[in-house]
Amino acid sequence: MPARRGARAGRDHADHAGHHHAGQDYAGPAHTGSAHAGHDHAGHDHAGHDHAGHDHAHDFSGTPARKLATALGLTASFLVVEAVVGWMAGSLALLSDAGHMLTDAGALGLALLAQYFAARPRSFRTTYGLRRAEILAALLNGLVLGVSSVWIVIEAIERWSRPAEIKGGWVFVVATIGLVMNLLAAWVLSRGESNTNVRAALAHVLADAAGSVAAMVAGALVYFLGWTRADAGVSILISVLILWGSWRLLRDSVRVLLEAAPAQVDVAAIELTIRETPGVSDLHDLHVWMISDGFPVMTVHVVLDGAAHGVEVARRVGERVGREHGIDHVTVQPEAPREALVPVSALLTKARASS
Repeated sequence: MPARRGARAGRDHADHAGHHHAGQDYAGPAHTGSAHAGHDHAGHDHAGHDHAGHDHAHDFSGTPARKLATALGLTASFLVVEAVVGWMAGSLALLSDAGHMLTDAGALGLALLAQYFAARPRSFRTTYGLRRAEILAALLNGLVLGVSSVWIVIEAIERWSRPAEIKGGWVFVVATIGLVMNLLAAWVLSRGESNTNVRAALAHVLADAAGSVAAMVAGALVYFLGWTRADAGVSILISVLILWGSWRLLRDSVRVLLEAAPAQVDVAAIELTIRETPGVSDLHDLHVWMISDGFPVMTVHVVLDGAAHGVEVARRVGERVGREHGIDHVTVQPEAPREALVPVSALLTKARASS
């Protein structure tokens, strides 16, 4: 798998233990960082900084975690009620809306999980912490939701050809309560919050509110007009929404696990930015990948021009990449120009001649 080997090579270049190239005029790669959103960098030197002992921990007991936990409690508790009533009422629309709420509960749980693992300190065995656990959970979530939504679609198609008796009044009442619960969860998440995880969870909850409205419409059509096929039709509609969400979960999770470049990052533009940095004459081994959602990392080797100082060039590159491309975790390996390197054989010959 070339892409994975390339990303691993990028991490090899980021070795913090005095990575040294023969003939170069510096010791080890320079790590440049800019302000990490939500990180505390008091006393942290960003000019060639060392991550050893640096703890990127967040406060898990803070407001974002409390909001996510509250919204998760509301969503998870009601989806159980909706699933039970949907089964008793024979309504696929309620069951599929419960499935949609399950996607929201999964999204909220993943966001809460991300907050938790972001608060965990890294160690020498887990040098990036446990952030990838969030990605593994998202992958499992996407698989389960995809299989569930396919089952609902198959059942709905069968119901369309052979309509079953449905308690439309139950469907309408429970879907209405579900809408209220979704709006309440959305209100909890939306109050003055700029946290990325919370905003993503809010988008999921608002999408589920639309599913509750669709289930209300199906219940009303069944109750007032006796059109039982409306339940199957709405079930298919909601299942398509779930399938779309599960596909995005699977796609994004696999992208991170394969260590592909983040979708929102233009690697060609990053290369151009580095080449335009004063003191850089060339570059190679440019790697960009994601540790977890919202945690991009970059490593690169830059060849210095004759008069450039390695640490200063590394600082410039890190600052420009962070400012222009939003990547704060940057490792830059400066290299002396090829013509400035003296072959070891020449040094040995000179030493023998002088002795």
